[in-house]
Amino acid sequence: RHVSLAPELLTTHTHRAIMSKTDVAAEQAKIQKFYPADDIKVPLKNRNKNKTARLRASITPGTVLIMLAGRFRGKRVVFLKQLPSGLLLVTGPYKVNGVPLRRVDQAYVIATSTKVNVAGADVSAVTDASFKADAATSEGKDFVKGATKTEGLTAERKALQKSIDTVIIGEIQKVPHLRDYLHAKFSLQKGQRPHAMKF
Repeated sequence: RHVSLAPELLTTHTHRAIMSKTDVAAEQAKIQKFYPADDIKVPLKNRNKNKTARLRASITPGTVLIMLAGRFRGKRVVFLKQLPSGLLLVTGPYKVNGVPLRRVDQAYVIATSTKVNVAGADVSAVTDASFKADAATSEGKDFVKGATKTEGLTAERKALQKSIDTVIIGEIQKVPHLRDYLHAKFSLQKGQRPHAMKF
């Protein structure tokens, strides 16, 4: 015999009996049976949008920079342009001091008063994606398995490096002793204070 009751008077068991199988499955899914032993940290939402860093006034295309960190620290390089990521695109050139096309943060360079004319160098083809593509082309296997790892630049990257450096080297040769200046490595002697120097 069926008894009609108001929804607010239905017990939990009566309510579940009337519910469909889909509703019961959805309700059971909401119930958490197990809890983690440790608190799980949920990352907070970052509402700040990444903006391109403002370029220092002392850094302009053609400015000779001194690298302060990384593999080529102490080397003098030529600044070409600022990439959309905010990093600086620099080159040695490679035949002068062994520094290839690289990205560097402006916080880790010292701008000098020496400049090189880079108006003839076409660097429009160099973007942040160019360096990501180089990292993706490197091949390697698991170190535990004893496999060798091979890395190398593509032919297009080598051709781009040569085309840019050829123009810059031509401008460097027009200035006496500029090639030797770029080739020499920057270092400090005892008693020298970099904040008191004029570069």
